[in-house]
Amino acid sequence: MWEDSRENLFANEPGSQKRVLDAHASPGEDESEKTLRPQSLQEYAGQMRIRENLTVLIAAAKERGEVLDHVIFSGPPGLGKTTLATIVANEMGSKIHTTSGPAIERSGDLAAILSNLEKGDVLFIDEIHRLNRTIEEMLYPAMEDFFLDIVIGKGPAARSIRLDVAPFTLVGATTRTGLLTGPLRDRFGISYRLDYYSEQDLATIVMRSASILGVGIEKDAALEIGSRSRGTPRLANRLLKRVRDFSQVKAASVISLKVAQQALEFFEVDELGLDWMDVKILQTLTQTFQGRAVGLTTLASSVGEDPSTLEDVYEPYLLQRGLIMRTPQGRQAMPLAFEHLGVALP
Repeated sequence: MWEDSRENLFANEPGSQKRVLDAHASPGEDESEKTLRPQSLQEYAGQMRIRENLTVLIAAAKERGEVLDHVIFSGPPGLGKTTLATIVANEMGSKIHTTSGPAIERSGDLAAILSNLEKGDVLFIDEIHRLNRTIEEMLYPAMEDFFLDIVIGKGPAARSIRLDVAPFTLVGATTRTGLLTGPLRDRFGISYRLDYYSEQDLATIVMRSASILGVGIEKDAALEIGSRSRGTPRLANRLLKRVRDFSQVKAASVISLKVAQQALEFFEVDELGLDWMDVKILQTLTQTFQGRAVGLTTLASSVGEDPSTLEDVYEPYLLQRGLIMRTPQGRQAMPLAFEHLGVALP
């Protein structure tokens, strides 16, 4: 019955199979970034509390012969949510199927993904907060009772069928926890928020990545790269590659502290990890507006950037480092920003 239903389902939605296959890829991801990802909890550096908890939960689930409860990872981009999803699948000895919230557009997409799952498989949905509301509601019974209600056809000829789904673990990732609906959030039995990494953890990640890339690097240089990586492993690995390129051109056999500092200065990443846009934002607040509060739209126009990009990409780190603050009147530079730029307080 399932095969017939599936044929009818896809017949009503041309192109669904292609969309589902495309959804299993991670768009925009560099292949080299995949090779740098740890494959087990033992290899994973940082997030000690989460690692310890997952070790216990996975061991308990395997001992009982059950699937792991559904997991949601939240936090800023680049902290390892996708990596942890892959590690969960590896530790459970199962396959991972990867898609994203915006990629699941129709009920047929979700049915095709869930029907391909085998018992114990991990379904990873990135940007899960961007799921279509209809798709989200269809997902509820699949998460709780492992079945899917599908309506085939339209009008008087429409009929509903119930499809059994193999027990699976849904791992969701979101950068915007507040956009998750209450019913979806409540269906995850395990929830973790990832924090920014310490400089020492980032240095460990840089040393590991350098060995995989076949690059010689001194510990001081790794620590220097880690200190400028904004607490984010993804950025640490990208800076390592740029430093590697610089040292290769300069014919340095090993990346020393001096070479790392020269490379990072060349690529306009300062000692706080600020890039040229971060500096431009601070210069606008400290010099153009002389420390006065500025509205987000006005600030975005002044630096030539989209307001949402400014708010989501640049502002969080500047707030975290105490360089700017939000006020009812707008964004305002803090004394530390004046000090960092060498600008006198007005």
